[in-house]
Amino acid sequence: MTVQRKSRQRGISFIGLVFTASVLAMGGVVAAQVFPTALEYQAVTKAINKAAASEVATVADIRMTFDKAAAIDDIKSISGKDLIITKEADKVVVSFEYQREIHLFGPAFLTLKYAGRSK
Repeated sequence: MTVQRKSRQRGISFIGLVFTASVLAMGGVVAAQVFPTALEYQAVTKAINKAAASEVATVADIRMTFDKAAAIDDIKSISGKDLIITKEADKVVVSFEYQREIHLFGPAFLTLKYAGRSK
């Protein structure tokens, strides 16, 4: 009496491996393009908080302070003239909105919309 054993292969096939690797590679390329815009957003937020923290600042002073910080942190998506400066309950509030487009392939773009305000 002989016992037959079915040998089952486990794991991923070569085609599955190539497909998985290509999907991960495409995701990595997109993430590598999005990461600098996220860092720039953090730099913009830091700069507007610094500009809004001025005690007796005029609108022109706030814009100039932001432009100086933008030059240091290499912020290119927004400038001081794009800031929305308001006063709420005797406190200066600086807000902003901008968008960045990242070209993916052919006619496809990834649009990132950033908005924020000072604390």
